[in-house]
Amino acid sequence: MNIGGFITAAVLLTLMPGPDILFVLTQGITRGWKAGVVFAAGLCTGLIAHVTAVSLGVSVLLMSSPTAFLALKFAGAAYLLYLAVKAFRARRENPFRLEEGKAFSGKLYRKGILMNLLNPKVILFFLAFFPQFVAPDAARPVLQMLLLGLIFMVQAFVIFSLVAVLAGRLARPLMSHPRIALWVHVVEAFIYAAIGVSILFV
Repeated sequence: MNIGGFITAAVLLTLMPGPDILFVLTQGITRGWKAGVVFAAGLCTGLIAHVTAVSLGVSVLLMSSPTAFLALKFAGAAYLLYLAVKAFRARRENPFRLEEGKAFSGKLYRKGILMNLLNPKVILFFLAFFPQFVAPDAARPVLQMLLLGLIFMVQAFVIFSLVAVLAGRLARPLMSHPRIALWVHVVEAFIYAAIGVSILFV
């Protein structure tokens, strides 16, 4: 098991523009860096289910069932399109005056979990990526996969948190301008909608 190679590849893949990092970026910009970090924690928690499923072979079973995979695709797309509508409707609100506290953090955390759980692209990615770093003659391949999954989640959370903090700090002065805030929400809605539609074509 090549841990060094895995970490390098994982970091590079996490830094690439993709759904998760775009989601974290939009949360950090529209709701502040703390919201972005909470959301990142939710995304990484959602990875636990995917890592476990891939390690135990459940993902292969899901992929072999066209009905189950189609249901997951539609559920993921529907949820993201719902978030797109919600973001568009909130375009005239000042995000930094929205509800805060435990209830708000809990909402963001659950949102992050759901967005990863309902994304079939994550399953496809893990099925293609993880086995490359597990020795074919490994005595305990499941444990190796789980270890790689843990490493992936930790590095992803660190990177996502840094992105959230940077985005939140830089965007806060700009978001005090109503016109800029409006267009940021429109872009956020577009990102949700675009990724939601793309899921249907997986």
